[in-house]
Amino acid sequence: MSAPSPFAAPSLRGRIGHDARSGYYPVAHRYRLHLSLSCPHCLQIAVTHSLLGLEDTLPVTLLPALPDAGDDGYLALRPLYEATSHQHRPAAAPVLSDDWSGRIVSTDPAEILTDLARRFPGPDLHPCGAEAAIAAVRQLCELSINAPAQRAGRSDATPDERASALGVLLDGLATVERRLEAGPYLLGEDLTLADVELWVTLVRLDTVHRWHLDAAAVQGIAGHSRVWAYAGRLAGHPAFGRHLDLDGIARRHHTRCLGKEAAGAAIQIVDWAEHAQVRVATG
Repeated sequence: MSAPSPFAAPSLRGRIGHDARSGYYPVAHRYRLHLSLSCPHCLQIAVTHSLLGLEDTLPVTLLPALPDAGDDGYLALRPLYEATSHQHRPAAAPVLSDDWSGRIVSTDPAEILTDLARRFPGPDLHPCGAEAAIAAVRQLCELSINAPAQRAGRSDATPDERASALGVLLDGLATVERRLEAGPYLLGEDLTLADVELWVTLVRLDTVHRWHLDAAAVQGIAGHSRVWAYAGRLAGHPAFGRHLDLDGIARRHHTRCLGKEAAGAAIQIVDWAEHAQVRVATG
């Protein structure tokens, strides 16, 4: 279980290409992403950025796993926040900034992802007509995997509460298992933002939530073989595995964690590092 984020603040929500009055046009070499790969939202954005091939169009500034100014966030982001808002707020990632003005465009992860996929050239990761399906996967990941995994690992939960949460989690994984019977990816034959969302959710389940689950729970989670084969396969994809900062994820988790380690911590479901090494060796 993790403490509530000290960086919970209202998002800055400018959009690229949605409103001509904002002046945020989809122009190459104008915008910049500021990401910490230990953060699941930032990891999603980094993977999407690579899938779209935006390395030469929209640069990325990588931040450390942990903020260097405590609850005040990242020192490197402070000038952007101060230039954008008169309100004091923690300087947190992710940030999409405008190099022309030195201001923040957005700190909203879902909207940053959508604007990258819709407003810049590259593979169609957010196809027209798939909006509802992608939103449904986002809801499934949060309500049926992330949230129940955290509840199931709470040290102050009763046995019945943990069992109920685990049931919701296993049902969520079973839903994903059935969806993957129809094709290599969640929405068919091509990668979409739904796959990015699910993959980061599975990384988080195995590298963060697992630490607070008992061995039986982890064995049940690992029993969804198609789900974890899919997770390992994507970890071997150049746009996914290259951004895995396993040490950073561990440091972020253990710094913020309030829960006790359980027996499931010893049962790794996916060897993420090995999949990434295979990708490097064969790519």
